[in-house]
Amino acid sequence: MRDFFSKRLSRRRLIGAATRASGALAAASLLPQRVFAADNVIKIGFLAPLTGDVAAWGKPGLDGCRIWGEWMNAAGGVDIGDDNYHFEFVAYDNEYDPGKARAGATQLIHEDGVKFIMMLGGDTWPGVQPVADNTGMLFSTLLPSDLSPETTTLLAPAEVHPIYNVTGVDWLARNRPELENYVICAQDDALGIPSVATYLAAFEAAGIEALDDPLLFDPATTDFAPVVTRMLSAKPDIVCLDTAYTDYVHPICEQLYLQGFEGQIISCTADFYDKIIERTSVEFAEGLVFQFPDFDDPALETQGVNFREPNRFFEEYNQRHPGEWGAVSWEYASIMDLWTAAAVKAGSVEPDAVLAAMKEGGTGLHAFGEADWWGNELFGIDNALVGNWPVVVIENGKAVIKEFGNIPEWWSKHGDLLVKHMEAFGQMHYQRG
Repeated sequence: MRDFFSKRLSRRRLIGAATRASGALAAASLLPQRVFAADNVIKIGFLAPLTGDVAAWGKPGLDGCRIWGEWMNAAGGVDIGDDNYHFEFVAYDNEYDPGKARAGATQLIHEDGVKFIMMLGGDTWPGVQPVADNTGMLFSTLLPSDLSPETTTLLAPAEVHPIYNVTGVDWLARNRPELENYVICAQDDALGIPSVATYLAAFEAAGIEALDDPLLFDPATTDFAPVVTRMLSAKPDIVCLDTAYTDYVHPICEQLYLQGFEGQIISCTADFYDKIIERTSVEFAEGLVFQFPDFDDPALETQGVNFREPNRFFEEYNQRHPGEWGAVSWEYASIMDLWTAAAVKAGSVEPDAVLAAMKEGGTGLHAFGEADWWGNELFGIDNALVGNWPVVVIENGKAVIKEFGNIPEWWSKHGDLLVKHMEAFGQMHYQRG
C-alpha cells in the first residue's frame, strides 16, 4: 500500500498537462461577452435530491452551479475545440429515490441531451447504473463508496466521502491527546454505514477506544433523546455523529446540550451550524470538529487551492441564498471546474473524450490541491480524486480551517485498518452486488 501513490509519470509532465488545461479555462474567463449560437450550449445534468430529507446535499449544490455558470457565461463562455460554448444546467429532482433517479438519468440523456451528469450518489446510484452502462454517459458522485470495477464512467472528483473523515480524527488525536474514548451513531443507510467503518478505522489508528458498538438508528427516526441517552450512558470523551444528515445532526446536538454533554463532538458535516448554536450555545459548539469550511476562510486564498475566487463565491452565494451555505454548496461547482478543464484539454464535450482527458497522467487539480486518481485497493477502480482535505473547527461561533490533512499519507500508514472495517460492514466492492 505504501507504494501505491508513487508517481507513474514525472511530476513535471503531469503538472504541465494540468496547467495547460487550467490556463485555457482561465483564458476563456477573460474573453469579452459575445452572442452564442443556439447549438453552442453545453447542457449539464444535475440529478440529485432537491426536496425531502436529503435536499440539503442537493439543492445548495445546484444553487452554487448556477452561480458558476453565470460567471462563466458572463465572461464569454469557454473555447472547446473550434467552438465557443456557454453552459446550461438541467436539474431533475430524484428525491433520493433510486427509481426516480433512473427515470431522471434517462430523461436527461435522451430528451435533454446533456453531456455530463452530476449526482449526490448513495442509495440512488444503483438505479442509475444500468443507464450509465447502456449509454456510456459520464457521471460524477460525491460518494466514492458508489465506485466498483464495473462503474467505468462514474467518477468521484470532488468529495472523497467517507475517507476524508480520517483527517478530522487524526487532527483531534494530535491536538487533544487527553481524549481517550468515543461513541458513535449513524443512520443505517448507504451514507452512514461506510462512514462508520471509516471512523472506526480512524479511531483505531489514533489509539482512541470505542466504548460501545456503533448505534445505528432507523433513517425514519425523529426523536433523538433515546439515542443520545444511550450514547451518554457510556460516559464518553468524544461523541461522533458520523455522516448524519442535517435533520439528524441538529436535534442530536440539541439533545447533547440538554442532557449536559460537555465533551468533544466530531461530525462529518455541521451544515448551518449557526442554527446549532441557536439551539444550544456558542460555548457548547466551541471546538466541534467537522470537514467542510466556509469559503470566506483566508486559508482558501492561498497557493495550491484550485477553486476560483472562493471568498467571492462565498459572498455571492450568501447574498443570494442567506443561511443556506452547506457542505455541497461549492462541490458541484468544483466538479465543473475539473470537467471544463478536461473538455478544453480534449477539445471535445463528448463524455468519452472528457473522461480520458480528465484522468490522463493519473493526477488532477482537486479543489484543495493536486490529487491522485486513486481507489483500486478500496473500490476496485482508480476513479476517486484523492489528496488533501480540510479539517474545520468551530471557534467563537465561526468555522475555521485548522489544517489540510493528507489522505494518501494516512492511507499509506493505516490502509489495512480501513479495509478491515469496510469488510466488517460488507462495504468492499467485492462484497456488494
